[in-house]
Amino acid sequence: MLDTHARKYVQPVIGHTARLLLKWGLTPNQVTWIAFVIGVSVGYWIYADLPIIAVAVLWFSGFLDAVDGSMARLKKQTSPWGTLLDITFDRLVELSVIIGLAVKYPDAQLLLLLLTASIVFSMTIFLTVGALTEKKGMKSFYYQAGVAERTEGFLLFTLMILLPGLLLWSTGLFLVVETFTGLQRMLEARRILREPD
Repeated sequence: MLDTHARKYVQPVIGHTARLLLKWGLTPNQVTWIAFVIGVSVGYWIYADLPIIAVAVLWFSGFLDAVDGSMARLKKQTSPWGTLLDITFDRLVELSVIIGLAVKYPDAQLLLLLLTASIVFSMTIFLTVGALTEKKGMKSFYYQAGVAERTEGFLLFTLMILLPGLLLWSTGLFLVVETFTGLQRMLEARRILREPD
């Protein structure tokens, strides 16, 4: 939801950074890889009991993840390969956070496993609709908006990392929001793809 409706407020900073990195000679895919390498380390920082670093690294990685797309659009270099890298690396960063939390807090492992299942559910619908529909958005495929987009996920991950005493509650909240988003996308998909009962 925030990615869809609040992007315009942070886009000037993202765009400025994209132009700066292009001026430095970096390509969009190189920035995608940098964001991934930084982001996938979050699980380690959680396990090392350095939650502030974990959150800072998570958000910096997410910022670069937004910048790479702006770079590609500025250079008119959007590509299916770049989209594949972006989506795959996003999920691996999320898995790094979940694995770090699961190893650090064994009591939350079942709920974290259910959260992972809800992310798989929601992303399966998201990616399938993107592949099947002829509609296109700002990205190289149709982007289904929902209650839980990347920013909401980062906010909930931040709560989970910084407030371990509330980990079960924040994970449960994330699970509910992610499942709701999957159902929301399923209903929209039924309308978009015009499948009869």
